[in-house]
Amino acid sequence: MTILTFSIILLVGAYLAGLVGSLTGLGGGVVVIPLLTLVFQVDIRYAIGAALLASIANSSGAASAYVKEGITNIRLGMFLEIATTVGAVIGAVVAVYTPTNTIAILFGVILLFSAAMTLRKKNQEALTEGSKLADRLKLNNSYPTKDGEVSYKLKNVGAGFSIMTVAGVLSGLLGIGSGALKVLAMDTTMHIPFKVSTTTSNFMIGVTAAASAVVYLQRGYMDPGIAFPVVLGVLGGAFTGSKLLTRIDPKVLRYIFCIAITFVAAEMIYNGINHQF
Repeated sequence: MTILTFSIILLVGAYLAGLVGSLTGLGGGVVVIPLLTLVFQVDIRYAIGAALLASIANSSGAASAYVKEGITNIRLGMFLEIATTVGAVIGAVVAVYTPTNTIAILFGVILLFSAAMTLRKKNQEALTEGSKLADRLKLNNSYPTKDGEVSYKLKNVGAGFSIMTVAGVLSGLLGIGSGALKVLAMDTTMHIPFKVSTTTSNFMIGVTAAASAVVYLQRGYMDPGIAFPVVLGVLGGAFTGSKLLTRIDPKVLRYIFCIAITFVAAEMIYNGINHQF
């Protein structure tokens, strides 16, 4: 395979990763890493380094549009980023000393969890009563809908913060945005409407990935030949996804995504158990 062919295939794959990551709030790494490791046989640590840069691009592309539309809760995102950033640095340091097969198995398990999370019923209700801590931190907000502005309040801020720390560790360890855990923390635990949790997750993923990427860069796990087409593709997909989110029902996309991710997860776990990484 020539370098040009490799770059074009990687560019297309990264575009689809950015599109899916933007629509689901999961981040592009869940597609980029299996593409690099299973299809192109790239060392998983180099794949993680590229995926972290892809997550930054995905977050930057989608988040800018969502912030402009007023859906993202910026104050909440900045607060929860304290937890994810600390966790991301810890995870990145641990990853350097963790066997690649162990990382592959754990990655497959997280993919299965991500697939299950995309199929669950989404929280669309806006709470009218929240916690005192949410009021004290001024985390309650509103977002625009076709029927007008909808106000919402938050609950279980402490539990959400704790889940975000775990999400940060997994982000640094596996090179994915850990969007499934972030959406779980905001949607299920803190009872934030789904569109707000998805867009706020996209806003946060870039900062979390940037903290991890520094460690991978220092260790030499960033290859420009891999990272450049990945970043370009993911950025384009993220912009497209941010435009489509307000116009389409992504239910069909979620089902297709879950089937594909389940297959990829099984392949990652199988190869990890058989020491093929």
